[in-house]
Amino acid sequence: MIKVMIADDHTIVREGLKQIVSDTCDITVADEARNGQEVLDKFDKQHFDVIILDISMPGMNGIEVLKSIHSKKPKLPVLILSIYPEEQYAIRVLRSGASGYLTKESAPDELINAIRKISTGGKYITYSLAEKLVLAIDENTEKPLYEILSDREFQVLKLIASGKTVNAIANELCLSEKTVSTYRSRILEKMKMKNNSELMHYAIQHGLTEQSV
Repeated sequence: MIKVMIADDHTIVREGLKQIVSDTCDITVADEARNGQEVLDKFDKQHFDVIILDISMPGMNGIEVLKSIHSKKPKLPVLILSIYPEEQYAIRVLRSGASGYLTKESAPDELINAIRKISTGGKYITYSLAEKLVLAIDENTEKPLYEILSDREFQVLKLIASGKTVNAIANELCLSEKTVSTYRSRILEKMKMKNNSELMHYAIQHGLTEQSV
């Protein structure tokens, strides 16, 4: 029996995932978590074969949780489940130690197949992502400008692009306003832009605006 922990801050999403898993005879939801800290508290105390992790959670985000899990238990498979398109996050999270990446629009059968595959030590990626990975290793391929940002800088960029103030971003990420301002300055410098308006225009063009689910 494959023991799974589901980590998502939306109850309706967790219930939906549990319903999908309940239709199988070889997978069970052993526990669930509403935020990143709960994930870290529970995975240290219990045995799980797979962790299904939402990339966007309050406080500690999915990538930070993933890196912490990977540093302590590098062989524990983590499947990232996200509302964001593959081109925005998939390669980033796979480099951080994830065993697979699926969008929340994926079919239930695909989720089950992914859990089964990564539980045996494999990696799960979609055909379209496989093509993107091939292109990513081609040095001559032009990469999106946002790929030069760190994970935290990328997260701050998406929040700025959604029109959130420094104060609002600081509260959401549990950071100081000074720290958020520093990230903003680094983003502007790296992307050779002058202000939030330019960042927002770029983010809209590339579909990077933050979503709420």
